[in-house]
Amino acid sequence: MKAKNQHAIGILYVLLAAFCFCLMTFFVKLSGDLPTMEKAFFRNAVAAVIAFVTLIRTPEKFHVRRDSWGPLALRCLFGFGGILFNFWAIDRLVLADSNILNKMSPFFAIIMSYFILKERPNKVEWISVLIAFVGAVFVIQPTAGVASIPALVGLASGFCAGTAYTYVRKLGKQGERGPLIVFAFSAFSCLACLPFLIFGYEPMSGRQLVYLLLAGLSAAGGQFSVTAAYTHAPAKEISVFDYSQVLFAALLGFLFFSEVPNVLSVIGYVIIIGVAVFRWNYNLKQDRNMVN
Repeated sequence: MKAKNQHAIGILYVLLAAFCFCLMTFFVKLSGDLPTMEKAFFRNAVAAVIAFVTLIRTPEKFHVRRDSWGPLALRCLFGFGGILFNFWAIDRLVLADSNILNKMSPFFAIIMSYFILKERPNKVEWISVLIAFVGAVFVIQPTAGVASIPALVGLASGFCAGTAYTYVRKLGKQGERGPLIVFAFSAFSCLACLPFLIFGYEPMSGRQLVYLLLAGLSAAGGQFSVTAAYTHAPAKEISVFDYSQVLFAALLGFLFFSEVPNVLSVIGYVIIIGVAVFRWNYNLKQDRNMVN
């Protein structure tokens, strides 16, 4: 009974994280026509402050393991690229479309794990990646051989996020601390945005500032909820519920921006989420067979 309760709590935290990350994209879109770098700065500033306060209270403070510097730098670079691509795409796509393309990250993580972690995906995982890309094509909707640039940028955000998550996993396997990884990424992103804010700052209204701060709070809430979720249940058992973010995005897009995804996009959603559910179910069955 206790294990079932922990599993249920894990699912609730994943759903909360999905809603928080959806709110982040929602507030970024609401902030309007501001430079992507300004949006990225405020999105990361809140998380950087929270991670800083968390680390300063630990005995190790900001100590980084010697073997973590390389993977940590690459996590920061790919993570920052993922945010920039995602925010740029959010302003130009239906909210649900930008969310589902970013959610291609687990499939890119399968590919990048082969190169970064030397993990060999099995045949089912390779097939799931191919099917997921078929779903992405429905969302991107290339016409006459030319794909939508914003959709391709949205897909690039999924690639960068998947690669960044692979480096997070590598750092975790090496024993690096979660709050340190969050702080390094958030602080790096803020510093990378700073020159653009100094030399190309565009004044914003009080409402826009509130929206960006809410985006940062939502992102921080999502990060902490994900961390809490995976302390209650294994990722392979609950990660599929993260795709509820696409449903939340579709609802918010419809209610606040009058966005209605077209039929091809919906087909793409069904394919991508469907193959994610299949992978989740397949992995659970494989684990049960190993136990038996």
